[in-house]
Amino acid sequence: MHPTAISHDTLLAALNWRYATKKFDPAQKIADATWAVLEQALILTPTSYGMQPLKFLVLTDPALRAQLVPVSWGQTQPVDCSHYVVLAARAQNTEADVAHYLARMAEVRGMPVEALAGFGKVLLGDVVHGPRGQMALEWAARQSYIALGNFMTAAALLGVDTCPMEGFEPAKYDEILGLPAQGFRAVVACAAGYRADDDKYAALPKVRFPASELIERR
Repeated sequence: MHPTAISHDTLLAALNWRYATKKFDPAQKIADATWAVLEQALILTPTSYGMQPLKFLVLTDPALRAQLVPVSWGQTQPVDCSHYVVLAARAQNTEADVAHYLARMAEVRGMPVEALAGFGKVLLGDVVHGPRGQMALEWAARQSYIALGNFMTAAALLGVDTCPMEGFEPAKYDEILGLPAQGFRAVVACAAGYRADDDKYAALPKVRFPASELIERR
């Protein structure tokens, strides 16, 4: 077993404990050290080719978050939670994006960027000029959901509540957050913090279909 592996019971207990928190306690804030770990969980998320065509906007400013409530179907999680994360996807991949990624790879792995020329051609032929390039935003949006799941699981293991949110107007989020000018679009969001004592949803049994309906072994 890997030395950092947790027990089966610990993992399942965390996943059963978590739920889409509808009502957060605004007075409870996530400690800086805990939040730093959760940011790393976002950064460490696996993505296609490892390119990370994403941006994670961590919103803590009350005034900015208040602007999002009317365009979040009136839901108050954006203002009640401790930290609100908007996961944005890159709208279009460019040759500059590929060059930036290759330079970072060469830096981290201590190798000349020239040694990555072959890999660079593969990337250009796919994510810029090829299939993924033709559906860049959709491709990047898929990566954002991997990050969302990774973030929520990490949060549950740390005892932090979350609520994934698609219930908002993406174009309005883009406008308020100035995302188009950066080449990104809002895809999904996640509120993080601690559940309110009177959130009635916390005690409801988790509804899932049995394994016999969802798991098929061949």
